[in-house]
Amino acid sequence: MKLGRKGHRVTNAALVATICYGAFMGSAQAQSSVQLYGQIDEWVGAQKFPGNQRAWGVLGGGMSTSYWGMKGREDLGGGYQAIFALESFFRAQNGQSGRFQGDTFFARNAYVGILSPYGTLTAGRMTSNLFVSTILFNPFVDSYQFSPMILHTYLGTSTFPAYRTDQGAIGDSGWSNAVGWSSPNFSGLSASTMYAFGNGAGEGGQHKDSAQLLYVNNAFAATVVYQYVNYKNVANDFLTPGSANVVAGLRSQSIGQLGVSYNFRIIRFYGQYMYTGNSVVTGNYHVSTGQFGFTVPVGVGTIMASYVYSKDTGGFDQNRKTWAIGYDYPLSKRTDVYAAYLGDKISGESYGDTFGVGIRAKF
Repeated sequence: MKLGRKGHRVTNAALVATICYGAFMGSAQAQSSVQLYGQIDEWVGAQKFPGNQRAWGVLGGGMSTSYWGMKGREDLGGGYQAIFALESFFRAQNGQSGRFQGDTFFARNAYVGILSPYGTLTAGRMTSNLFVSTILFNPFVDSYQFSPMILHTYLGTSTFPAYRTDQGAIGDSGWSNAVGWSSPNFSGLSASTMYAFGNGAGEGGQHKDSAQLLYVNNAFAATVVYQYVNYKNVANDFLTPGSANVVAGLRSQSIGQLGVSYNFRIIRFYGQYMYTGNSVVTGNYHVSTGQFGFTVPVGVGTIMASYVYSKDTGGFDQNRKTWAIGYDYPLSKRTDVYAAYLGDKISGESYGDTFGVGIRAKF
């Protein structure tokens, strides 16, 4: 840093101020950190979507979607910290970025914020409260291949044109153009809210809102979350224009989800109920979804099992039944291997299933 520019004299006061500034920056840098982390998950097996043919291959994200990220924080003093996170999905089986072709680069998270004694305020792209609730209270957590609850919540309406269904949440597991707040933890109870803007001219009426309460106390945990997505007539969250025809004239969607779990040591039970209300030009309809599952420790590893049933009242008037069983075995603190099978039946479609073995490594 130049202390004098353009012939200006540097006074003693200015020199002292500069030295103090340098000492402060050195202290702040000593209390800041940046971390690089992620995971790679690959599996070998086969998939047959309802009503389609079986396909064999090497696939990504069996138990968890592969991603890498970096996050950091800086101590601002007084209990305040500046924080940020940038996280990107990738497909290790072909070396391409994103979960699919055309995916947002930092699709998992991309935010900056302030952590304080009164909670954490963030802005950018963030994981939705509904996704957090969904993965915390089902045995297969965030598996997009083997978790029945993930299939019924996020792999319905807009993700897979391989089968026709109007069940499931509209939009992604992450919200762009969002502002979020999370409360401190009060004896196991915490709250979080999020609001996402339409972010375009003439899109003032398009927005997303959500709120969640989470309670964790020893063996018992519970959550309640509400999500509301408002559009004019076309949902711009659909990944392809073709799949937007599945719910033509969508005006809004409301989702309420309850989740509970209890750990009896020899077995942990999970339960979820989700109500999805869709407002469309041609007539409203709703979907009721229930999930029951458990995990059982066997040796060093864990057996996982889950069953989900969804009933569509109106719309396509579909029933969907999905079940899965799997075994996860840790090789170390960072690496595990697994095997799983999932069966999937949608009314009016032939039976679908997914099975395979895989390995996941965290770094």
